[in-house]
Amino acid sequence: MLKSFDLPDCTYDQNQPTLICPITPTPTHKLYLSNLDDQKFLRFSIKYLYVFRKSANKQALKDSLSRVLVQYYPLAGRLRRCTQNDDHKLEIDCNGQGAVFAEANMDLCADEFLKFAVKPNRSLIKLLHRVEAPDFLDIPPLVIQVTNLRCGGMVLSTAINHCVCDGIGTSQFLHAWAHMHQSSSHLPIPPLHSRHVLKPRSPLQVNFPHNGFTKSTPGELNPQTTLNIHKYLQSQPLVPASITFSPSQVLHLKRQCSSSLKCTSFEVLASHTWRCWVKSLGLPLSIPVKLLFSVNIRNKLSPELPQGYYGNGFVLACAEAKVNELVAPNLHDAVKLVQHAKSRITYDYVQSMIDLLQDGSIRTDLSRSLVISQWSKLGLEELDFGEGKPLHMGPLTSDIYCLFLPIIEESNAIRVLVSMPESIVDKFQFYMTEFFGVVQNGDARTHYEVDNLKMVLV
Repeated sequence: MLKSFDLPDCTYDQNQPTLICPITPTPTHKLYLSNLDDQKFLRFSIKYLYVFRKSANKQALKDSLSRVLVQYYPLAGRLRRCTQNDDHKLEIDCNGQGAVFAEANMDLCADEFLKFAVKPNRSLIKLLHRVEAPDFLDIPPLVIQVTNLRCGGMVLSTAINHCVCDGIGTSQFLHAWAHMHQSSSHLPIPPLHSRHVLKPRSPLQVNFPHNGFTKSTPGELNPQTTLNIHKYLQSQPLVPASITFSPSQVLHLKRQCSSSLKCTSFEVLASHTWRCWVKSLGLPLSIPVKLLFSVNIRNKLSPELPQGYYGNGFVLACAEAKVNELVAPNLHDAVKLVQHAKSRITYDYVQSMIDLLQDGSIRTDLSRSLVISQWSKLGLEELDFGEGKPLHMGPLTSDIYCLFLPIIEESNAIRVLVSMPESIVDKFQFYMTEFFGVVQNGDARTHYEVDNLKMVLV
């Protein structure tokens, strides 16, 4: 029996990792990245963790990856600066160098591992090969590790560069790989590589206020950002908080709004999470705070982004309110703020944002913002390499950015995951769940499991 809350170390075979290159020659060129792709805000890798009851054949996984990279050849390339001294604009050097693929073993069975996976745990990072590189751009866009478990199961960990793909794009690629693993037939949705459809206009036309962004001026102090929540959170150790909401609990949140307000599960849960986050921080009542959340724009452009577009096809909507307005007892008003922010994401607004980002000094305003990304509608939990769907799917690590995650075999349930300082995580979890006791059906989950590093409500 394990005596530690840390996972055991992985053991690697010799000559690990390897580079998996496209099986046939692929185009060699520089791939333009749109202004939505190469934002500083997105210069990280999206890290997924899957647990499968039965392992897929490793050589077959590598062979199918080699075949799918013929179609998704930019993921076998390398990110580069367009010019040597310009950190603003990036491109992909499509050179076929390959994706990193590591194989490892861990002395755990799948059921033991799930005890770690369902709760955020820092030692999960052991399950992804660490690429030693002097710069973010030197890390290959695609890094994969397959870890064999004692019972014959496997853990699949992936890191996919966010400048290359968004959440929809990563899901599209992973399902394409799984399809290629089970079949030699053509992909049902071939990838579209060109990003020129999202090029800025000439001349630039910034016709809307974009409150989710700020202009960084070296040496100049912005009085509006002297209280920087983002820096405060990053300056101390963070504790992951994980709260699962059943469909009936989400419905109860909706019933706290007036019957005339029709809202989605995302809108009400995002509003509730934003309010609880602000309340737990104990901020001055007069300061403005923001909620930034991703909105898919694939069907908002004219013409729409073609099927198969796997680049960043989302923008961040921005809701804003003063603390005293947000923490008032009425959830209804917060939901209306979220709905209004979402309604502003029109074709003209997106074009204006793309033009705005042509200015390299524009940055996503994280100073007083909660950022929410919705993974629960991407189909990530449906991934199947022929040996069955995953027992678990989630992020490899937890961050101050909030994720809405799917729950395996619990349709419409949502897990909210966000990391916070240990001094306030109790308050956040209390505010998030204080209404659970009045939810009917008896399905509220309020069992605390605590150790010296983390508290998670599951």
